[in-house]
Amino acid sequence: MGHGGGVEGLMVGVSGIRGRVGEALTPEVVARYAAAFGAWSIANNPSRSIVVGRDSRVSGPMFHRIVVGTLQLVGCDVIDIGLTTTPGCQLAVEYHHAAGGLMLSASHNPIEWNALKCIGASGLFLEASEGAAMRALVDTGTPHATWDAIGTVTQDDGVAERHIASVLAIPYVDVEAIRARKFTVALDCVRGAGATIMPALLERLGCAVVGMNMEPDGRFPREPEPIPANLRDFERFVAKAGADIGFAVDPDVDRLALVSDEGKAVGEDYTLALAARLVLRHRTGPIVTNLSTSLLVDDVARDAGVLAVRAPVGEVNVAVRMRELHAPIGGEGNGGVILPEVHLGRDAPIGAALLLQLLVEEGRPLSAIVASLPRYVIVKDKLNRPNASLDTVYAALRSAFPDAAVDLQDGLRLSWPDRWVHVRPSGTEPIVRVIAEGPDEGSAKELVRRSREPLDALGR
Repeated sequence: MGHGGGVEGLMVGVSGIRGRVGEALTPEVVARYAAAFGAWSIANNPSRSIVVGRDSRVSGPMFHRIVVGTLQLVGCDVIDIGLTTTPGCQLAVEYHHAAGGLMLSASHNPIEWNALKCIGASGLFLEASEGAAMRALVDTGTPHATWDAIGTVTQDDGVAERHIASVLAIPYVDVEAIRARKFTVALDCVRGAGATIMPALLERLGCAVVGMNMEPDGRFPREPEPIPANLRDFERFVAKAGADIGFAVDPDVDRLALVSDEGKAVGEDYTLALAARLVLRHRTGPIVTNLSTSLLVDDVARDAGVLAVRAPVGEVNVAVRMRELHAPIGGEGNGGVILPEVHLGRDAPIGAALLLQLLVEEGRPLSAIVASLPRYVIVKDKLNRPNASLDTVYAALRSAFPDAAVDLQDGLRLSWPDRWVHVRPSGTEPIVRVIAEGPDEGSAKELVRRSREPLDALGR
């Protein structure tokens, strides 16, 4: 990928790097990026502080020590927040008015992966221009501090407590009303960092919590992405516990998936749609989401009389658009809810509180609320990247579907009132993603099939 001395297998993205531990992701690579990020951050900010946190991955403590020492050597004062969540790390950067933050987490990637996520002084992940400026230092190297200018290290153990306080302070989350309902909540933390915050938050909301995979040792018992296919054991657990709702979080706790009172995983697209349904009763303004998110969001927006606005894929793209439009709610269809009244980052604890408030206000079970929303089916496919330019592919698709609305912000998205297809190059692998949604599986599969034709033709 050209950056960082072209390390084979290292995924270099806008806001950080990821790779398999001991293969592409080595101590040297992590140190080089941490040094560049630290030096770039303090050169562009009056603060010399960098917040450092990690999720529960087995390789986390090792890389954490390397990052802390490296940052000290380029003159940064490290605020060490230890085992934490990605939203917790973002909030800590804002709280400390730090120059930036580094979160060691490969999010939902499998167990052998880890990653360095770069958070800017705003508490948002780096934008493209910032990432490019920071990476320029990776190649040129960074000057080291002399013995008398080495940075300090301080511990901050208050991250989860402040995070919980900020969630409970959301004006329309009626803590007493939720407590009065005495919900039974099932929780699956996939042995990630969720145990540092989710049980305590739910207990403060008066819930009886029944948990599985709560030990934050990073030894994921299943694929860690909280998609329905990976939640079969949890579905049975929710049903057996007779829970009112099941919450499954990913290892760094920025994504929230729901399992209904009937023990059914409702699909991660419902998290944002349901959270938005609640928020838009109390606030007005557009919902912002990405181009690959379900039409459920458009339906919720239409019911509330507001616009649904689409941004390119990537959390920071959604967050920046939300900031521009003063949107009261936004996020991604992967269970990532962003509530700007707390901060502009995906946040599973916020999502959980909004869902419990929704259950209070609706006065009916989650299964009934979900049944009242339209049904859509999303089909996802991927193909090797063709040799020809993707613009050729997009032109062929536009002529194949002349009646579609066209969006060119991020690849090509073609849409109709009840269906859409999105074709875009992956930001993390050498493939083209094709995602389609329709009112049923047949219509979505047909859109994928027709969109593959020009790609397959060019691939031959």
